Amino acid sequence: MTSIEEIVIRPLRREDNAPMAAIIRSSLAEFGVDKPGTVFTDPTTDDLYSLFQTPGSHYMTAWANGRLLGGAGVFPSAGLPSDTCELVKMYLIPEARGLGLGRHMIDLCLEKARAFGFRQVYIETMPELTRAIDVYRRFGFRHLDGPMGNTGHFGCDVWMILEL
Repeated sequence: MTSIEEIVIRPLRREDNAPMAAIIRSSLAEFGVDKPGTVFTDPTTDDLYSLFQTPGSHYMTAWANGRLLGGAGVFPSAGLPSDTCELVKMYLIPEARGLGLGRHMIDLCLEKARAFGFRQVYIETMPELTRAIDVYRRFGFRHLDGPMGNTGHFGCDVWMILEL
């Protein structure tokens, strides 16, 4: 794999829909969480470009040598307080993990959330994604006792929040 300095991060394009959906679904399958009530079965996973035309949202992709490595974004999910967005669809191919790319993309997402005027960032995830949860904790995310908003992702049972 390449070094993080050689990775290009750019906004999601329409032609990224299918390869990004494949990365999301293969990542969930890899960890055994390819189940209903997650982005695995969420129909918006197949058209992220349209989803991220929503005001207050942004999705970015990471590339190296013409290869899609993954993506991450922020989204003002339904039912969240107006000052809160969600860190969403943060997935990387296995070869791109451990380079610091995930942390870098989270940093960029938090910068974007601040630029949009959000004061909190919410996350829904699953206990099987332990490495991701550890990274979120290092950023200062704290656990919540229950979900916020109306994401429709009833398969997620770890909820976290970060004050910006």
